Amino acid sequence: MAKTSKTPSSKIVRTEFAAAINQIANERHIEPASIYEAIRQALVSAYRKQFGHLEDESYYFVELNENSGESTIFKCPVIEKDEETGEIIKWDEKKAQDVTPAGFGRIAAQTAKQVILQKIRESERDKVIEDYQGKIGEVVAAQILRMDGRSVILDLGRGQGYMPPEEQMRGEFYKMNNRITVFIKEIRETPRGRKIIASRAAKELVAKLFEREVPEIAAGSVEIALIAREAGVRTKLAVRSTQDGVDPVGSCVGQRGIRVQEVIRELNNEKLDIILFSEDPRLLIQGALAPAEGLKITVNKDEMSAEVVAPDDQLSLAIGRGGQNVRLAAKLTGYKITIKSSEGSIESRATGKEEYEIDTFEGLIDDTREFLVMNKLTTLADLSRFKNKWLEAELGDEQEKILADRVEKFEAEMAQKDSSSFLE
Repeated sequence: MAKTSKTPSSKIVRTEFAAAINQIANERHIEPASIYEAIRQALVSAYRKQFGHLEDESYYFVELNENSGESTIFKCPVIEKDEETGEIIKWDEKKAQDVTPAGFGRIAAQTAKQVILQKIRESERDKVIEDYQGKIGEVVAAQILRMDGRSVILDLGRGQGYMPPEEQMRGEFYKMNNRITVFIKEIRETPRGRKIIASRAAKELVAKLFEREVPEIAAGSVEIALIAREAGVRTKLAVRSTQDGVDPVGSCVGQRGIRVQEVIRELNNEKLDIILFSEDPRLLIQGALAPAEGLKITVNKDEMSAEVVAPDDQLSLAIGRGGQNVRLAAKLTGYKITIKSSEGSIESRATGKEEYEIDTFEGLIDDTREFLVMNKLTTLADLSRFKNKWLEAELGDEQEKILADRVEKFEAEMAQKDSSSFLE
């Protein structure tokens, strides 16, 4: 409802008020109207704070002279409220009363100053956000400032980054003032405003680190054709050359392994498998299942599936601990992979959609998975080592039984291996 002009009984005058507001607005690229509106709202809030509980059946508003800075607080009767929220929708300004208290000028001046400073801070944050909008997809050096719950707050140089649990590397601990390299993933809208989301878990981080360390990738003579990653544990890359005479795998490894070792160091010793890309799916799958050798591979291109028969001494290598090797191979190639023993029994299956070992557990619901991922309990080894974490979370009897059964079997297998190793 439009506000009518009233004659103020108490005037709050700020010298060259409009000129000062306009100067700030121009320098900080802020709309003057937004500053004035914020001052009006803040003055009502300051009035409420000073005088406590106000009449529920009255609506309070501020009139602000945008030239002189004179402001007046009015109250008027409420005509209509929203039935569900209780929000005031209509009020009668014809019956508005000037309720500006004596001596309110000092509070009003302080309030206006605070609002302007807040607007300046918001403008600076928005400017930083805009700058980093152009850096999405890049890697930057960051310093760890503090922890916010399970999230990490980073100093990116000109602004702060936010690394939620799902963007962190499994097994990596973040200490204040440590320096790390992060991937700028996105600008995300949150209830607390826009945030720069940084990631250590993104597969793009690995690709960008290789681009930084390998001149052939930066120049385009070597390409990373495919990449699959389980952050903090292992990454597989398939590389190819776009120029005759260039060895793509050798370029990425570097002389005496210096290039790949630098990437591994940045990734806190995460394992890296670099293979040669091939248009032949059988050769690609064979490379993706390395270090296993002597594999017999049958490919069904129509169904995007592959059946792999592994010699007994290569079976565990092909599958990997917790099925990680075959899982990453399926993710890398896009093929559903079934691994069989030489006798023909199925030992492992992977569709490529599994992100973690826990994704192979039948019956696990989304809420349980989300809890486990947030707490970095994504493997049987994690679940066994930190059993108290998921037992105390009250996931439900059925979900706890699924986890307990898998962990019990895992621990029995580990005990058997330890026993066999001791006997040998």
